[in-house]
Amino acid sequence: SKKYKIHLNVYRFQALIGEGRIEEERVILAKPLTFVNEAGRSLYQIKEGYQIEPSKMIIISDDVDLKLGKLRIASKGGDGGHKGLRSIIESLQTREIPRLRVGIGRPEGEMELRDYVLEEFTPPQRQVIEEAIERASQAIRVMITQGIQEAMREYN
Repeated sequence: SKKYKIHLNVYRFQALIGEGRIEEERVILAKPLTFVNEAGRSLYQIKEGYQIEPSKMIIISDDVDLKLGKLRIASKGGDGGHKGLRSIIESLQTREIPRLRVGIGRPEGEMELRDYVLEEFTPPQRQVIEEAIERASQAIRVMITQGIQEAMREYN
């Protein structure tokens, strides 16, 4: 949101909402404030409230099955075990939702997955994630302005 000067300053549809432009395209940025496994409720309300087709949305999520900092773009797909994606797919009743997944890797040792995904990044991890966020913001611009296939070619 910072890169494109879109401020999340309105609370609607159980989410923080910001509106702006990426190049010439109008975009609505939403950060659901529900529990992750209930994110679909918020996305359904956004879909209805703004009359947006799921195929015009871009879901951004973390992914423990991708190496830390790796990006993966897809035009559709399953939930991959991600409870937030499962909720979104069930609520919107389609798998045809473009998404950008950002790798956070798996926990080392005995740490439970549910604890790991809520834990703060270490300073070295934080640096990798910040670089991934910069690449992700560029990938989103390409997804919006040039299409998902082009973004997949450049960033997958």
